[in-house]
Amino acid sequence: MTTPPGTIELHELVLPVHANHRGTLFAGAGLELLAKAAYLAARSLARREVVMAGVTGVDFLAPVPVGRQLRLRAWVSRLGRSSMTVCVSGHALMPGAPDEEVLQAVFEMVAVDAAGRPLSVDRTHSHQETTA
Repeated sequence: MTTPPGTIELHELVLPVHANHRGTLFAGAGLELLAKAAYLAARSLARREVVMAGVTGVDFLAPVPVGRQLRLRAWVSRLGRSSMTVCVSGHALMPGAPDEEVLQAVFEMVAVDAAGRPLSVDRTHSHQETTA
């Protein structure tokens, strides 16, 4: 199965190093994982380097205990000339239990050249639902 450009799925295991004093995913570690997924989705669509321009929103819907697997899905929901809106959804997985959505975020990413200046994204690699 081929994943469309601008869509990725990332799996991470929540380890003690990612946890806060309560034994659940530390917010900073969660933000790092969400940002990583957004970056990978944007870069796969742009086919060039991207940087984060902003975070429109982040929701921590439920605590994620150490030992849970996180499945992060990210997709480009809007494509401008050089900017992209990337949505990320995170689900906690545990064998024998239903998946639970625990994280949501929206990022603004920008394709850049080697000097960090905005650069147009080649739209021939995008699928129609993504283009704005």
